[in-house]
Amino acid sequence: MKKSILVAMLLGVVASVFAAPQTTCPVMGGPVDHKLYADVSGYRIYVCCRACVAAVKADPAKYIEKMKAAGVELEKTPVK
Repeated sequence: MKKSILVAMLLGVVASVFAAPQTTCPVMGGPVDHKLYADVSGYRIYVCCRACVAAVKADPAKYIEKMKAAGVELEKTPVK
């Protein structure tokens, strides 16, 4: 149990050290257009086109996990 907690903590540290800002669309894989995004689950996810906005909104957890696994530093949704 202690070993798994330690491993999880180390993975979190490694991910935060090596995290990179988002430059590619999590849906299509192309470059993002910073004018197009979906604010979901507390994060702002940039995409390449309007169709990808709909895809992210339909299943935000899928794309958030995909980006985290790729080491992308997710931007928090701005507070208004």
